[in-house]
Amino acid sequence: MKKDMLEPEPRAVCARCRRPEVVCYCRFVREVPTRTRVVIFQHPRERDVPINTARIASLCLPSSELHVGLSFRGTRALDRLLADQERPPVLLYPGPGARDIEATPPEGPVTLVVVDGTWWQARKLVKLNPELAALPRYAFRPAAPSDYRIRKEPRDEYVSTLEAIVHVLGVLEGEGSSVTSLLEPFRAMVDAQLAYVGSQARPRHTAYRMRERKRADPAERLPPMLRERASDLVCVHAEANAWPYGSRERGAIADELVQWAAHRVTTGESFARFIAPRGALAPSTARHIGVDEAQLLAGDSVAEFQARWRAFLRPEDVVVSWGPYAPNLFEGLGEALTAPHVDLRRAARLFAVAKVGTPEMFLAERGLPAPEPLAEGRAGIRLAAMKAICGHLTRT
Repeated sequence: MKKDMLEPEPRAVCARCRRPEVVCYCRFVREVPTRTRVVIFQHPRERDVPINTARIASLCLPSSELHVGLSFRGTRALDRLLADQERPPVLLYPGPGARDIEATPPEGPVTLVVVDGTWWQARKLVKLNPELAALPRYAFRPAAPSDYRIRKEPRDEYVSTLEAIVHVLGVLEGEGSSVTSLLEPFRAMVDAQLAYVGSQARPRHTAYRMRERKRADPAERLPPMLRERASDLVCVHAEANAWPYGSRERGAIADELVQWAAHRVTTGESFARFIAPRGALAPSTARHIGVDEAQLLAGDSVAEFQARWRAFLRPEDVVVSWGPYAPNLFEGLGEALTAPHVDLRRAARLFAVAKVGTPEMFLAERGLPAPEPLAEGRAGIRLAAMKAICGHLTRT
């Protein structure tokens, strides 16, 4: 048998995005001019990762730069960066001394410096380049888990390089910015990769079973308690006094419950209380959760809150939360959440057979209207969305 009959032909690769043509995302790329200049320093190993997201940023941001290497000392790229007086550089990197980009954003146009690679690789780049390590540092707390479903992040609060850039540019560029359009090629890349891997990896009969599973009644995938106890559901949402990632306090002070909101789905009864912080109030907490700082400081004592909550809760109630964060915060007060519990985020994942973000995102992805808030601040928005999701899941 001839040699060329044994060796597969190389795949055609797009010269622009450097992805195989069958999963090329270039048709989704749109240039987004920004006053913020973005400079990415990429670890050499990350350059060869076909699904890295820094490439997308470099294609979409006309004034951006992407440099690959380990040490940049003495390079023209680093010297030009440090000498820019019109747009002084700041480093997007969590850790000691990092400021919350949303609470205290830098003044005026800046150059956003991003290190790209795995977390181990990013740490190495910062360590090997003291000029980068000396830059003012900024970090942020993602509002939702990463949508980078083709690559596992080490922790839920970690996101891809592109998602981080989009989040920070959204703060720096202000209202009216179109930076979220950078996520279109990102999502296209993720979806195309998952579809391609699925079609190649699964035998035909397995793919057939997966299609049949998706065609089945979605309600059958829900937790039995959500379906069978729909009339007993009480949605809850918690907000915390949480110090920003990268601050010195973050590792030493645990998140503490400062707002608890609940809504009984069938009767419409609501419960909403603020709990006074037991420690120092983080500077960004009130703004982050959308309430006045004075309301938090004047909140209930822990004992007062617990007594009021026990009076509201009924023996037949089933508590519904979006993930485990709210129950964990509640139990951090020293009292167990005794009512039966349903994780609505997990139920939504089972229903959609896909990863989900915030409750509001879940509604929007299904074309459902955003309901009126049921309490003050972000808690009211999330609580109303959870109530709507409960209704949507249990009657579909």
